[in-house]
Amino acid sequence: MTQTSESVTWLTQEAYNKLKDELAYLTGPARTEIAAKIAAAREEGDLRENGGYHAAKEEQGKQELRVRQLTQLLENAKVGTPPATDGEVAPGMVVTIAFDGDEDDTLTFLLASREYASSEIETYSPQSPLGSGVMGHKVGEDAEYELPNGKKASVTILKAEPYDG
Repeated sequence: MTQTSESVTWLTQEAYNKLKDELAYLTGPARTEIAAKIAAAREEGDLRENGGYHAAKEEQGKQELRVRQLTQLLENAKVGTPPATDGEVAPGMVVTIAFDGDEDDTLTFLLASREYASSEIETYSPQSPLGSGVMGHKVGEDAEYELPNGKKASVTILKAEPYDG
């Protein structure tokens, strides 16, 4: 997946289909299931002290948030191959970095949103400290990002290639 400045999200056909199927489930069978849970909990009586009712309502809220996220993502999605980035780090790229210029201490990760995370490769969000620190830098350049303790760390961009998985 790659996001460009025009708010377009590039997805592989497989990723698009997976997200579309999730949206269909959440707006169909999942809504029916949660409505049934809420109705059953209402029948138990006093809603102020009904833990099942409150849990079901919270689950419903989380589902609806996910529906909104998926709807927005799919509305701005383009299926296919993103434009070439000429070695510039951008969302949808597999990036290899060396910490503090040490070629032996490296990390390879996918720079993408959590919707695209997989067990095959570690994923960092473009909004994470490391993700935002390396974004826009080219292979061979140094980048800096802020650690949780407030200190700065530097990395060297070794590779930036479009994700093909």
